[in-house]
Amino acid sequence: MRRSTTTSDRASARRAAAAPQPRPQRALTRASGAQAGTAARRAALREILAAGGATSQEALQRALAARGIHAAQATISRDLASIGASRMLAAGGARYAVPPGDAALPIEPVRGLVDAVESNGLLIVVRTKASAAPAIARALDDAHLSDILGTLAGDDTIFVAPRRPRAASSLVRQMRRLFGI
Repeated sequence: MRRSTTTSDRASARRAAAAPQPRPQRALTRASGAQAGTAARRAALREILAAGGATSQEALQRALAARGIHAAQATISRDLASIGASRMLAAGGARYAVPPGDAALPIEPVRGLVDAVESNGLLIVVRTKASAAPAIARALDDAHLSDILGTLAGDDTIFVAPRRPRAASSLVRQMRRLFGI
C-alpha cells in the first residue's frame, strides 16, 4: 500500500535537507605556516630518512602523504636543508639521508634563514625566519665558536650569550659574516 505524502511531510523533508550539515574532519595536515605542522613535518622527514631514505623528493612527498602530511616539493626541499639532509651515494643509487646520531648541522643550509644579528653589548639577539631558530642555534652550538658561551632558541629568535661581555660586538660581526648578512 502506498502512503500519500502530505504537505507537512514535504516541508519537513525540505527543512532537513536545508539544515547545515557538520563538516567532516580533514585527514591531511597542511604544511603551510603552522609551527606545530613544521616541526611535525620535519620530524616525520627525519624518521623517513632514518628508515632508509628516499631516492627523490617526490618519494618523500608520497611517504609524508601516507602519514597524513601534505607538503609541496618546495617545502620539502627547504625542510631537507633545514634538517641537514643531503643526497648520498648508496648501493641502490643516490638517496636522501641525514647525518647519523647527533652530527653537526652545517652552517650553509641555514645561512639564508637569518634575518638580523643585533646586540645590546651584553646579549646577542639573532632574528630568523619562522621556525628556523632551533636549527640555527644548533648550527651555532656545533660550530664551537670560542666566544659563544651558549644559545637559547625560540621559534624565530635566538639569544646568544657571549663568553665575555666585551666580546659581544666582535661576535656580532663574526656572526654577520658567517650568515652572510
